[in-house]
Amino acid sequence: MPTGKTFKLPTKRQNLFLRVTQGHFATSHSHTNYYIDVTTQKTRLSEAQAVAQELLPYYDTTTIVDTILCLDGTEVIATCLAEELTRTGYMNMNAHKTIYVMTPEHTAGSQLLLRDNLIPMVAGKHVLILAASVTTGYTALGAIQAVDYYGGKVVGVASIFATTDAVGGHKVHSCFNPNNLPDYASHLAHECPQCKAGIKLDALINGHGYSKL
Repeated sequence: MPTGKTFKLPTKRQNLFLRVTQGHFATSHSHTNYYIDVTTQKTRLSEAQAVAQELLPYYDTTTIVDTILCLDGTEVIATCLAEELTRTGYMNMNAHKTIYVMTPEHTAGSQLLLRDNLIPMVAGKHVLILAASVTTGYTALGAIQAVDYYGGKVVGVASIFATTDAVGGHKVHSCFNPNNLPDYASHLAHECPQCKAGIKLDALINGHGYSKL
């Protein structure tokens, strides 16, 4: 774990909490003062289920979902969410329907690519984009543009942590937001106050985790 104070942000829901570490971190798009660790939410079944149950009310009675497009390694959460969305229930828009859970490729230029065999899972389908976090919005926006390009219809963006309410005209729903972490800050590298103060980076971070410097 990177150096700095690490703590958990709890919720009323069992198995749903967020691990965060204070410090100076660099993503591919920005510098932040916290590392948001969502590793176990993405890989541990009980925590993935808790995330899915927290996100479920935003979509089950209002939104048709044919496909969940997974970013940042969120396939386990997506599978749990698809299972919840297709359960029999009063006013459930997706009861008894099949939902595709899929992951796009990324090109060397960070563009999203779907092979020919995957395009039918998006073309003409209602697509929910699921990310681990939405902060700068660049990755989510790229996913929205890819779904549009391949002929799908984006019906929402969901994430574990988000600092924005909307991306590309689509509402972002998340389990955690800056209300849970009010001093969270993200800056472009040349505007980073910690860099200007001469504070060294603790680690490089992305959807897969962190690498200490």
